Amino acid sequence: MAVISSIEKLEAIYGSLDTIGEASTAKVADHVTPAYARIIEAAPFLVLATVGPEGLDCSPRGDRPGFVRIADPKTLLLPDRRGNNRIDSLRNVVRDPRVGLMFLIPGSGNALRINGTAEVETDAALCGSFAVEGKAPRSVLVIRVGEVYFQCARAIIRAGLWQAESQVDPRSLPTPGAILAEMSAGRVGGEAYDTAWPTRARESMW
Repeated sequence: MAVISSIEKLEAIYGSLDTIGEASTAKVADHVTPAYARIIEAAPFLVLATVGPEGLDCSPRGDRPGFVRIADPKTLLLPDRRGNNRIDSLRNVVRDPRVGLMFLIPGSGNALRINGTAEVETDAALCGSFAVEGKAPRSVLVIRVGEVYFQCARAIIRAGLWQAESQVDPRSLPTPGAILAEMSAGRVGGEAYDTAWPTRARESMW
């Protein structure tokens, strides 16, 4: 196997940072610019990457467009909505503040990437300011922006991500209930889990 084991060997294939086009580097800012703010405010979905002693974690976050609040050009606020209470991301942030975010907007070919650090804030007034239908998040991630830049559209175009013909019939995939039943030897999950899920989701969305 031809395993790359050094930056020098890697750059011999792809080139060094000095050789790439300016468009690949001029887009990087150390704060949220007005143009990048418009993307953040329009995004209903992001993926949050964190790291901790057990390794890496990558977690989806979705809400109404603009759910990530721009406190100032160097600070973002991300409410922690209801989930499964594993809190993998929050456990990691408490122990290692480094985070990465990737924002996606349905219909847009570009993604927005932000790297920085975060802390878990539980101030009652802050959490209350993010309440939806009278329900506030239990915590808010305060994210300090280190760098922000857009990712070109090639990956999304190749994936046909927003094209209707790319959608997969959910019936062709294993359901969460089926997966749980298989993984737990039938102790949890199954058809009853899948049947109850829509109601459970509606009642615990926020």
